[in-house]
Amino acid sequence: MDNYYNRIIEFLLKLDVDITRENPEEGILVIQKEDNGIKNLIVGIAPPVLILEQYIFKIKNNNNSIYKSLLQKNRDIIHGAFVLDDDGDKVIFRDTLQIENLDLNEIEASLNSLSLLLSEYSEQIIKFSKY
Repeated sequence: MDNYYNRIIEFLLKLDVDITRENPEEGILVIQKEDNGIKNLIVGIAPPVLILEQYIFKIKNNNNSIYKSLLQKNRDIIHGAFVLDDDGDKVIFRDTLQIENLDLNEIEASLNSLSLLLSEYSEQIIKFSKY
């Protein structure tokens, strides 16, 4: 995993993200690129995959219209998707990439997808977070 870990850090630094926390033993990084809306994105290095997760908002009331809207928006997301945490009350952006042949462009595409999602869908996200 050390080889993957170092390669992922190298890619992230080339993409000019801030690495705010590292846990090499667990293969976990926390990154930020606040200009792009990325804050506390968790990067999990778990061969054979790389997992990217960012908390988006908490669902306060069980509302089927929110779930329906999120599922419909998933269709438009280029990379990654909205998912729920294990408790079903937190909405998270998640993308999973194959790590063995991973290149800089793939990580950049995932980060750009998240950034684009946050900029295009921000009003709806804010609305949902208030329900």
